[in-house]
Amino acid sequence: MATLLERPMAPETSDPSLARPASEIPLVSGVPFLGNTLEMAKDPAAFFLRCYREYGSVFKVKVFGRESIVIAGPESALFMTTREGRDALRSKEYNQGVADEYGATEVINGVDGERHVRLRTLMRQGFSREAVHGQYDDLVRITDSAIARRWQVGSRLPVVSAIQYMIVEQLGMILTGKAPLDYVEDIRFAILTILNVLVTRQRPKIMLKDPRYKRARARVDELGHRMIADFQRMLDEGTAPDNLITDIIRANRDDKDLMPDRNLILTVTGPYVAGLDTAANTIAACIYGILKDPEITARVQAEADDLFAKETLGEEDIRKLPVINGAVMEAMRLWPIAVAQMRAANFDFVYDGYVIPKDSMLYVGTSVPHFMEEFYPDPMRFDVDRYQRPRAEHLQKGAYSPFGRGPHSCLGQGLAEVLMAMSIARVFHRFDLALPTPDYVLKTKTAPSPGPAMDFAIRILGERRPGLA
Repeated sequence: MATLLERPMAPETSDPSLARPASEIPLVSGVPFLGNTLEMAKDPAAFFLRCYREYGSVFKVKVFGRESIVIAGPESALFMTTREGRDALRSKEYNQGVADEYGATEVINGVDGERHVRLRTLMRQGFSREAVHGQYDDLVRITDSAIARRWQVGSRLPVVSAIQYMIVEQLGMILTGKAPLDYVEDIRFAILTILNVLVTRQRPKIMLKDPRYKRARARVDELGHRMIADFQRMLDEGTAPDNLITDIIRANRDDKDLMPDRNLILTVTGPYVAGLDTAANTIAACIYGILKDPEITARVQAEADDLFAKETLGEEDIRKLPVINGAVMEAMRLWPIAVAQMRAANFDFVYDGYVIPKDSMLYVGTSVPHFMEEFYPDPMRFDVDRYQRPRAEHLQKGAYSPFGRGPHSCLGQGLAEVLMAMSIARVFHRFDLALPTPDYVLKTKTAPSPGPAMDFAIRILGERRPGLA
């Protein structure tokens, strides 16, 4: 069993009159006006870890002249899972811009309380592992089809963009039965612009007036209308598959309050928004981590070869991949997508002895423990064996939050885990790969979300096994 470290439990609410005022929360030192902007933009995970070590579990940061409160560390991860954490924080301010851009009333990540529960219940099965139940062999063929389009022996392959195309093709086939290949570039451009401008807010809103973005958005809307029309027809004919899009269209017919017409485009194309940048970043980082260590590369290839030697694949086969799943989990630990969750306070509450005022804008740094040696010995080492018993380092309290924490934790976790494991297994089964140089160090980006830089490329040395496509 994992050793559970004696970490502080989530701070409890007490009488605000007995706590220190927000004005006394320590402010992280920085440069005039910009404050902590540059350090935070360069490496947000390292920045939050440094601040946690120096200032404790509560501190303030200044970004472009605006102060925000940060709660961080294992305490924050535990707090997010408590009833107090659920009640005290809301997410609307950070997500409503996406809904407004689509003319929708809301986006699921921006809704709290009972309505959020109802929406998650509606979409839970379609975003779960069950979404690919009985389709694992088809997923292999879909992945091979995506590989055939870009992965050429002898070439130098930009990894992130190649995986983005793969994810779009996988999601398209799983959710609609067809890959929206004609729309891939439009989906990529529109989604990355939306993430940069409206979600992470690292780019100015003027980018939404760019003619290229407007064309891409129009194309995404066109795809959404096609998906809606196709599934409405299949529902009428009784041929609709049991999947996420069918659940959404059926809800629109049966409960206009829960799924109004104006929310359909955003909701049916939402899986691309949720999966494109996040899954691609993690898979690309995982490929780097594996290739950095020849021993891990050999273990991953051996495990992948055993997997695809089976006559047919099922869910248990994907679950029983300790090396590959360990590599994916390490990529999510070392290069977390959810470095910090952004929230606002619903009311005054006390956290670790300080009053957090109502309507305060907060960062919740749940990824800080990912880099703490108290939880992960030699934390910067890519170690795929951390997650197997008896070590199971991720099971320590508050230690591991790759999909966020609390009621807004990633709804697509189960589906993402399948797609990432399958993609890694298939790529290393099919090819011998290499980094640009043996001493290559991964360059990273922070916009729209943290991950490998877009110019990260690998060399495809040779084909180990033929594909099905």
